[in-house]
Amino acid sequence: MEQQIIYSIQHVTKEFPGVKALSDISIDVRRGEILAVVGENGAGKSTLMNILSGAYAPTSGTITFEGQELTSLTPERAQHLGIAMIHQELSLSNALNLAENIFEGRLPKNSIGLVDRRKLYQESKRLLEEVGLPNLDPRTLVRDINVSQQQMVEIAKALSLNAKFLILDEPTSSLTVSEAEYLHEIMRRLKSKGITMLYISHKLDEILAISDRIVVFRDGRLITTMETAATQINDMVSSMVGREYSAGYTRAHYKNDYATAEPILKVSNLNVGKKVKNVDFTLYKGELLGITGLVGAGRSEVLQAVFGADPRQSGEIEIEGQKCRIRHPSDAIARGLALVPEGRKLQSLFLKFSVKENITLVAMKQVLNRCGLLKPRKEYEFADSFSKRLRVKTPSLDQKIVNLSGGNQQKAVIARWLANQPKILFLDEPTQGIDIGAKNEIYEIIDEMIRQGASVIMVSSEMQETISLCDRVLVMYEGEISGELYHKDATEKNIVTLMSGQALPVSAS
Repeated sequence: MEQQIIYSIQHVTKEFPGVKALSDISIDVRRGEILAVVGENGAGKSTLMNILSGAYAPTSGTITFEGQELTSLTPERAQHLGIAMIHQELSLSNALNLAENIFEGRLPKNSIGLVDRRKLYQESKRLLEEVGLPNLDPRTLVRDINVSQQQMVEIAKALSLNAKFLILDEPTSSLTVSEAEYLHEIMRRLKSKGITMLYISHKLDEILAISDRIVVFRDGRLITTMETAATQINDMVSSMVGREYSAGYTRAHYKNDYATAEPILKVSNLNVGKKVKNVDFTLYKGELLGITGLVGAGRSEVLQAVFGADPRQSGEIEIEGQKCRIRHPSDAIARGLALVPEGRKLQSLFLKFSVKENITLVAMKQVLNRCGLLKPRKEYEFADSFSKRLRVKTPSLDQKIVNLSGGNQQKAVIARWLANQPKILFLDEPTQGIDIGAKNEIYEIIDEMIRQGASVIMVSSEMQETISLCDRVLVMYEGEISGELYHKDATEKNIVTLMSGQALPVSAS
């Protein structure tokens, strides 16, 4: 018997000034299925999700939910109908407890109009159990639970609205492999109860593991629909990029001769509270050094402390053989360091500024005249040269950067730092939440920088990225470096062993 259609999208087009984000999209979503949506950044996935959740109205076409055509859908009406969207950036309030977050704006009241705490905690407890968190007290503050638990609380919040249709946008981007598997198990449990899910992810192996069907977007068009059981990763990628795809990225040359290698950065006895303990390492000229480990192992904290963004309890820093006092990012920048942090929107981008302004921000001295006044033509030419060099796709340099895809936002951030001509570049999760086509472009940019003499430290949670890019890998476990691997020894087995705090067998070390 054919499954019932819960959400039907017919001939939907969405236009913004100067941009057609979606063109004639038609999809029927079956009740109780997990439908994956894949495509490169800028393919139109997020625009479709915003239409389905009521944030945008289509320019033309119809959307029908449970047989009812929706002509003026708003986020509030979508919630009332049982449509809920869980965004990549979690929307929970750290200052409130779990129950208050789950029923935010809808706290149950007693007969005299006061909050009914007993009912609030009872209902929250039931919902937490439903998403696999039976041991969490609903009175726990959000800031006291980890990211994967926060993701489950977001789902509990959606279920409190009696959601029938969940839209999950990159829900595993900040989760470890085991945490992602746990989320998938919860999703399967919800599916068994008849809840329909639309799942967006750039992690194609996850798509194959969790979905029933896959729709592929490219340049605002729906290219194909695939049955997951009959699909391989190469099939998806080839449809996404419009050409045959060969998996993996390999650099033309890796650094193998360390006997004559010249140190450019040396860090000794670095301590950052309980997060980083007695870390020592050396970065060599023209090297790509990887730092990996489980989320919470202290990887990002190492970069931020060396860059002066986080206070450190101890630690000596030498750059090109000279001891340096770096107490603030401005000290690091003056010494030729640059940091592309993990949180693109929170830590890197000025979302209300233009692409041009975001690129020239650090290197402003190069676009000012002798009196310190901005030279608009020089600013434009300067930003244009780096935008072209990094292949930033934008209708105009005056376009607000918030309107660019994630991959192009990230390339603009990297362009900002390259414009300052750094000797040492720190990259923290440089391809997180970025499609496979944009990833390869960023890999090429990093490789080109190394060939031109820059030295790079890259933090990454993606195993294949670390293995394929890095000359050498430092693995962290609970704030300490648990091992060091040269490129030839950087296998998945060796990295996982060190990530879990175990020593490598003598033959593998």
